[in-house]
Amino acid sequence: MSNDKILGFEEKIGYKFENVDLLITALTHSSYSNENRIKKYECNERLEFLGDAVLELVSSEYIYDKNPTMPEGDLTRIRASYVCEPTLALCARKLELGRFILLGKGEDRTGGRERDSILSDTLEATIGAIYLDGGFERARQYVHKHVLEDIETKKLFYDSKTILQEIVQSKHLDLEYKLLNEEGPDHNKSFTVAVNIGGRTVTTASGKTKKKAEQSAAYQAILELRESESK
Repeated sequence: MSNDKILGFEEKIGYKFENVDLLITALTHSSYSNENRIKKYECNERLEFLGDAVLELVSSEYIYDKNPTMPEGDLTRIRASYVCEPTLALCARKLELGRFILLGKGEDRTGGRERDSILSDTLEATIGAIYLDGGFERARQYVHKHVLEDIETKKLFYDSKTILQEIVQSKHLDLEYKLLNEEGPDHNKSFTVAVNIGGRTVTTASGKTKKKAEQSAAYQAILELRESESK
């Protein structure tokens, strides 16, 4: 990995590594290590394991402090929504993490840099790397800044279809997702979807899968409806 990429990522996350090898390992996907005959333990899977534990502790503490009277079951449910794959992938995209990951050529060709599972696992690996490099407090700051900050907006995005359905039902209107366009080769398709409410197109959005396009369109529709109601 080039020095420019390392410096670029450190600038993105606001943290400078003492041991840069930890960062490189955190960004090394197993497909890259397999293609380049790197030892299995030198990909990011072990750091992901560690980062997952740090993330769970930090998010648990955050939720516990924010909800002093909430019972255990509800705390667990909220934590699951904070650290689920779609939420972490959304956080990773805000960091443009995909462009820094070391991927195998095959995985890269098939859209691995935008795959939720790869993005969320790599984000957890970077948490593990910062924990080992700078200690728990630095890892805690990283999680607060890049995962827990503005978490309500992130939750709104990944659960946008359910939330939009509830809004539309409360208004006794019909909700429809209409596929407008599908283009590109099988390994790199793009879908464009419209959200129709009460027979009227409210928003359109695109995504790498139909589901992601619908999610994005639903999110935009919620923002549009909220803005209209506030006027």
